[in-house]
Amino acid sequence: MSNLVAYVDGASLGNPGPSGIGVVMDGAQDGKIRIAKSIGRQDNNVAEYVALLEALQCALTLRAETLHVYSDSEVLVKQMRGEYSCRSPRLYSLNWICRKLAHSFHFSISHIPRESNSEANGLASSAVREQFL
Repeated sequence: MSNLVAYVDGASLGNPGPSGIGVVMDGAQDGKIRIAKSIGRQDNNVAEYVALLEALQCALTLRAETLHVYSDSEVLVKQMRGEYSCRSPRLYSLNWICRKLAHSFHFSISHIPRESNSEANGLASSAVREQFL
């Protein structure tokens, strides 16, 4: 069992527009894990949730005991904490899935400034750019 820390970010060119996610996972036995994926045409909030979902699924695969997530999306963090409600049906569904998966660990999530999330942001941005190659 491991204690993992994930930095997550979603990027979208336009809202909606071509989107990507970036995840940086620290604490895995084999070292830092970096994930960058294109997720098609989405809005920025969906991209943030898909990045969180990717981190949760990765932590499940690694059989993590604890997972602490850092995100620069205040909406994501406050919705996951139950401080904001999800009015969008799509976000509600993603929030429900993420909260369900989060029960698999000792889970926590914190908001950080964008400049403190530069590696995950760079991965998400590179995933968006790949759609144009």
